[in-house]
Amino acid sequence: MTEDALPALTGPVEVVGAGLIGTSVALVCRRLGIEVVLRDTSAENVRTAHGLGAGRAVTPSDRPQLVVVAVPPARIPDAIVEALSRSDAVVTDVGSVKEAPLAAVARRVGAADLARYVGSHPMAGSERSGPLAASAALFDGRPWAVTPHAAADARAVGLVESLVLECGAAPVRMGPAEHDRAVARISHLPHLAAVLVAGRLAAAPVEHLALSGQGVRDVTRVAASDPALWQQILEANSEAVLDLLAEVRADLDALMTAVAADSGPDLVEILARGNAGTAAIPGKHGGPARPTRSVFVAVPDHPGELARLFGDAGEIGVNIEDVHIDHDPGRPVGLTELVVERGSADRLLAALESRGWTTHR
Repeated sequence: MTEDALPALTGPVEVVGAGLIGTSVALVCRRLGIEVVLRDTSAENVRTAHGLGAGRAVTPSDRPQLVVVAVPPARIPDAIVEALSRSDAVVTDVGSVKEAPLAAVARRVGAADLARYVGSHPMAGSERSGPLAASAALFDGRPWAVTPHAAADARAVGLVESLVLECGAAPVRMGPAEHDRAVARISHLPHLAAVLVAGRLAAAPVEHLALSGQGVRDVTRVAASDPALWQQILEANSEAVLDLLAEVRADLDALMTAVAADSGPDLVEILARGNAGTAAIPGKHGGPARPTRSVFVAVPDHPGELARLFGDAGEIGVNIEDVHIDHDPGRPVGLTELVVERGSADRLLAALESRGWTTHR
């Protein structure tokens, strides 16, 4: 089915679970003029999402075209089965694991109902949760996996892809098992690595933590996510995660051996694999990563200074690919790292210095 032939998303759309993802989907649909009805075990979440303009509470007379299940992982199979049983709508869920929920649903519903279920997973989120963290822009430009099973109806798959496109995301079709292996590699394993590194900080001496810079913040940022949610995710995808953890354990043993033996070539080989992995991550808009370079600028910690720096970079004509800020604990100054295309770095440095900025080469 081509994109032009995809079924139109006309609504109503029922969102089950008015948290971050569910409310964000609802906000997109309302922006498009599509009717949205909300269902949640928390009446407060429904009231909050309604107050944000994300839709209204569901009623028994509602007949949705599409149901989006956005509940915690442990509740997903039950919510899918309930949605299939109470309507003839297409049903998708936005959970981060696909194979286990599909198997659980397939054991409980008939073939005709199962054909209306198509799993999906937006690769977007936040360390924050709940409807107040929601945004209609959450999915803009983000990949969104659509994971049809062998018996899924083609028009049901097309309707889910229509939702993805309406949300501004890029649909990526793959099988449920392949999806679970993929997210174990690019999401679940990195999360666990961040957790292990962050865990070494919890009881660290204060004087050690005083040396913290942007590097440790970058590595540990995702470790701040909800432990109960991640318990459910990891248990649902345990097989794929355990396979990768076994590979990392072997790598860690090799790393410890190389460090203990002062084996320079072996250590360099391990570190170089990290370079290769970083280079393999797709760049902006899913294209190949472009060579970049960091430009470091001291920015006074006063209102408007960061905006002035961005404004100057814009006037100079250099696009900022990424930005990081590391605060100086002893002075009211932040060291701002501007990541730019490699060929633009020297021009940006010279132009900023001519405008009075203090740079670090």
